[in-house]
Amino acid sequence: MPKPKGEFDELYPCDFYTPAELFEPDEMYTVYEIGRLLQGLDPEAELEPDTEAVLLDWAIPWVVKNGEDLVVGDPVSEDQPGYYGLKREEDRED
Repeated sequence: MPKPKGEFDELYPCDFYTPAELFEPDEMYTVYEIGRLLQGLDPEAELEPDTEAVLLDWAIPWVVKNGEDLVVGDPVSEDQPGYYGLKREEDRED
């Protein structure tokens, strides 16, 4: 149910990292690792399944919104997620 803004003590801007701020240029990340990074966590941090599910809910729209600035790598195996990385100048199509 919606709540009036006045019920909140403080409101914050809804700012997200850009791919360049979030990723190391030569690294590739799964959506699970991206979710952790968006929360300022180590990409390999151990999380409870419920927490990881919430972070995944943040990571997927972020990947879609920033798709033009990303490259995609195939998963290591069929039961693993794919990888996303920062699109560098040398990765850009002519």
